[in-house]
Order: sequence, then C-alpha cells, then structure tokens
Amino acid sequence: MEGQQEQPAAADRNAPWPYYEFWGKHGPVSLLSTSTNRGWSGLSAQLCSVSKAEVRWRTPQSEIRICVDVRGNKSFIARRAPGIESRIVVRRGTVWLSPPGVQEGSVEIADDMSGILHIYLPLRHFSSGNFDINIDESVIGALSYESAFEDPLLAEIGCAIASELETETSAGSLLIEGLASSLAARLVQKYTRESIGRSMGSPARGALDRRRLERVLDYIETNLEGDLTLDHMASIACLSRFHFARTFKEAVGQSPHRHVSAKRLNRAKALLVQGDRSLVDIALSLSFSSQANFTRAFRQATGQAPGQFRQIFGSQRSERSLRRALPVLA
Repeated sequence: MEGQQEQPAAADRNAPWPYYEFWGKHGPVSLLSTSTNRGWSGLSAQLCSVSKAEVRWRTPQSEIRICVDVRGNKSFIARRAPGIESRIVVRRGTVWLSPPGVQEGSVEIADDMSGILHIYLPLRHFSSGNFDINIDESVIGALSYESAFEDPLLAEIGCAIASELETETSAGSLLIEGLASSLAARLVQKYTRESIGRSMGSPARGALDRRRLERVLDYIETNLEGDLTLDHMASIACLSRFHFARTFKEAVGQSPHRHVSAKRLNRAKALLVQGDRSLVDIALSLSFSSQANFTRAFRQATGQAPGQFRQIFGSQRSERSLRRALPVLA
C-alpha cells in the first residue's frame, strides 16, 4: 500500500511506536517522547503526534492499552474494532480503553493531532497482592472495550505520566509505579462489576505505624543512590502497594515519590558541594537517565544549574574551611 511504513514487531517493547501500522498520504505517527530507557517498571508509555491518517492498532495479550488526549486537539475520530465503532470530536482528557481481549482495530483521524498519550498497563497490576481486597482473573474479563469517554481521574493520571515523559524527575520511576497502581484501581473500581467497585471503595484496614514507617524511611535513606521501588517499600511495611501509598502519605504528608524527590535533591546538593564527583555520575546515581535531565530538574527546583550551585556553594565551603584552619591573630 502506498505510503505504508515498515514497523517494528509488536513484541518489541523498546520499539519507537509499538503495536501500530500506519498509512496514508499525510504520513505516520511521530514519536514525541517514550518511556524506553527510563527504567520504568509500572507501565510503558509513548507521547505522540498524529497527522491526518488512518491508523491500525494492536493491543498486546499481556497489557491493557489506554489512550489519553493530553492537549485538547478537537479532531474528529472514528475508532473501530471487531463489531464496534465510535465517532467523536475529542477534547483534552478524552480517554480510550482497549483490554487484551480486543486485539486490533483502526482509528481514522480527520485533523492533525498532538499530545496523544499511549499507556500500556501490565496485567500483573490486577493481582490480589496489589489491593486491599481479593480479586481474580475475572476482573480482566470484566473490562470492556470502551468508546471514547471522559474520566477526570484517568485524564489526570495520563497528564501526570505525560509530564514525567517530557520532564524527567529523580523519583520518576516511583511516581510511575504509583500511577500504575492508581490506574489499575480506577479500572477495577469504575469499569468492572459493580460489586468489585464497591469493595475497592471500602476503607482499608491497618495503618503505617511508627515502627514500620521508620523501617521504610531508613530503607529510603540508605538507597537514595540505588534502585528504590514502591513494591519493596510496601513489602518492608507489610502492606499492599495500593494501601502503602495511601498510608505513607497520611503518615509523612507527602507521597512516596515526592518524599524521595526531596531527599534526592538534598543528596544532590551535598554531592555537588563536596565537588569530587562529576555531574554525569551524580545524575546517574540519583536515577536520572542523563545529565541533561538532571540539570533541567535541578534548575527547576533551585533556580540554578548544578554547575552554578557547585561553584557558589563549593567556594563558600572552601572559604569556611580556610578560616577555621588559619591561626587566630593576637
């Protein structure tokens, strides 16, 4: 077919634009940002722009595919799957859901669109260990292919994922783990059987007492320059991941990823003042994928680039050390 692009195999999760086939005289989807090489374990995502075109999509067997318009494109879209068709003018926050049972379909796009987020949520998030109730595989079967719809919470989660894609943070992988759990909980609560949804809304039992909280905080402090995961924190607290994220925020006043971000910022400042490690070494040790992303995040948090901070505060530290070393004149 004229204009058709050769695409990567669907099984390749590191491919630039997985699960798509493109054709049409106006060209394919353009990749704006991807979670590839970010170290995310909770989900994978791509932020794309799409020219006026017809796009075929495939949903992988082991993941749920969620699309969110995070910009507000106001394009007319016709979306088709076997036995299903929907037509809508999309706006910011419009959501599309394709569970694993719907393997392929197509989307006809009337006008150019930017800021379309594609989220791939692994089915392992729907295991009982991630929630405060017992659920089974029937939950996945209860999810259904949805015509375009609006869900403010899913849209907010999508915008947070898109923001992390565009501007990497030091605790981005923790943020994504938490958002993945929230996505799964929302899908179970809102888009499966009503009885399951009511159970998800019930208050969870147990709290993050001081002893368990101190264990978690010690683990965070010890591993600021290591691989911090929400699953490991939750296991240290002996809570489900979903319950842990809520009780941690209640106990500390911050979500786990915001707490870790603040701690890593302080660690970055200390390492910069010491002056014996390169900027790229500091960036990678604090879980940034590159020095450029570390510089961007540090400047956003402090108003200074890391090199400027090191020059100013490192020289002040040297002056203080020198004054302490000089003898007191009579």
